[in-house]
Amino acid sequence: MGQEIERKFLLRDDSWRARSTDATACVQGYLASAESCSIRVRIAAERAWLNIKSATVGVARLEFEYEIPVADARVLIEQFCTGPLIEKTRYHVRHGEHLWEIDEFGGDNAGLVVAEIELTSPDEPFEHPSWLGEEVSADTRYYNVCLAKRPFNTW
Repeated sequence: MGQEIERKFLLRDDSWRARSTDATACVQGYLASAESCSIRVRIAAERAWLNIKSATVGVARLEFEYEIPVADARVLIEQFCTGPLIEKTRYHVRHGEHLWEIDEFGGDNAGLVVAEIELTSPDEPFEHPSWLGEEVSADTRYYNVCLAKRPFNTW
């Protein structure tokens, strides 16, 4: 069984860009979402994954992720995904002992930039970089599954 412990933050500024080590274009769509879980498919670079995540609000959720062939992922996205796709560029920035994932959204969510950090426990301490803004971990509007249903440009 997998568990994801992740905190999400908005950003104060773009100073993180100077420390970014890479950028990967991602597209993902949702095959299903319900009160209990969401099922998504993601393509990033030349790899693809099927992901099942519990619909729990907060920083800790059950998560299962399986790599699948990119060709299969393309068919799943084209034939089965509902709602707008999530388009984003994912950047990695190391700060202190942690690796931050910063998602800059495009498409219907253009203008939204969110930083995420994965932790080993909900109360694990971490260094807050100067570019880190308001925490939005408990605000479901910022969950990707919710952005697919109600994109940022409609808020």
